[in-house]
Amino acid sequence: MEGDGKLEAQIEALLNVEKQMRQAGDVAGTRKAATDILHLCFEARAWNTLNEQIVLLSKRRGQLKQAVQAMVQQAMQYIDQTPDLDTKIELIKTLNNVSAGKIYVEIERARLIKKLAKINEEQGKIAEAADLMQEVAVETFGAMAKTEKIAFILEQVRLCLDRQDYVRAQILSRKINPKVFEADPSKEKKKPKEGENVVEEPAADIPSLLELKQIYYQLMIRYYSHSNDYLEICRCYKAIYEIPSVKEDPAQWIPVLRKICWYLVLSPHDPMQSSLHNSTLEDKNLSEIPHFRLLLKQLITMEVIQWTALWNTFKDEFENEKNMPGGTLGDKAAEDLRLRVIEHNILVVSKYYSRITLKRLADLLCLSIQETEKHLSEMVVSKALVAKIDRPMGVVCFQPAKDSNDILNSWAFNLEKLLDLVEKSCHQIHKETMVHKAALKA
Repeated sequence: MEGDGKLEAQIEALLNVEKQMRQAGDVAGTRKAATDILHLCFEARAWNTLNEQIVLLSKRRGQLKQAVQAMVQQAMQYIDQTPDLDTKIELIKTLNNVSAGKIYVEIERARLIKKLAKINEEQGKIAEAADLMQEVAVETFGAMAKTEKIAFILEQVRLCLDRQDYVRAQILSRKINPKVFEADPSKEKKKPKEGENVVEEPAADIPSLLELKQIYYQLMIRYYSHSNDYLEICRCYKAIYEIPSVKEDPAQWIPVLRKICWYLVLSPHDPMQSSLHNSTLEDKNLSEIPHFRLLLKQLITMEVIQWTALWNTFKDEFENEKNMPGGTLGDKAAEDLRLRVIEHNILVVSKYYSRITLKRLADLLCLSIQETEKHLSEMVVSKALVAKIDRPMGVVCFQPAKDSNDILNSWAFNLEKLLDLVEKSCHQIHKETMVHKAALKA
């Protein structure tokens, strides 16, 4: 009790000093008096008194923003030294309430909310943690360091993915432009011009830009895996593969390159997939995993692939993928791989045949007529192929339908070609006649 009375007396004295300094407009003096009060409470381990004084000082009439900022920053240093979890949460909530709506302590508030969300997550309250983090829009904070902003948004995305809120995860991920990761960190920072906000240094636990790049693409892989968007997953792995720290370490880049190959062959055929396919085949590192070079070669060569032979060759590699970093390929991956092989075979047939019977096409694809018709129809609907099926005749026609202009142009071209041939023939006949006449005269 004696100690409590002494503390109250010291706080009262400092409150009078703080009032005088505040009324005199002395920024340094007000800040010093306010932080001294908090230090006294901390030294006495009077956590309830500390919370009360923070609220009291922040609500005093005409309180200087520099004093509030100094108080919040100092009190944040005490969070990790609290005796128990309840005291820690109470102090964070007090500081959070004090800093709410104040632009000059917006960075501190963001860090406080991040701490509180982490505590909630450790207690298994994922939804509460995600809701807390979404209250803060760090992209509008001019004074926050770029890496800290990115790290905060990535934490928001991760929590949304953990609670399976994929729509909000996508919205939040769009706040980060992937081009930001290509910036050169070695370049010197420009000195802020007069009137510009000074960017604060990021917190000590914030990863570097290249580490954040890897975290970003790993989260995007999680997002795209939900909808089985294989091409986007492949592009994410490609971006991770290009990170210098990954490319220099075979233990890291070999699993990533394997994933790139698998997701490439699982992706539906389109110009983007074709471009990635060719660029991956040109990669010299692919010689370290020759099985995958063979796989990519088979799916780019215009030859019909036997599914059973392909699956027997690569089944072990497919099963082995679950033991590699990055996990399994997903439950649907084996079915989708077979579907890609069927689509590849249909494209090969369409290249070499203008017309083919449905029965013969089914034999080439090793499918029933019904399955062949189903896969062919799906490819036509997705505009991967132009084809028409004559069911009564049982014939598939791969020639695109021509409009009237194309037909007329074709006729005009053929007629012009015919007249040109007639003219050349007449010229040759005339030449032979003249030569023959000259020979007779001689």
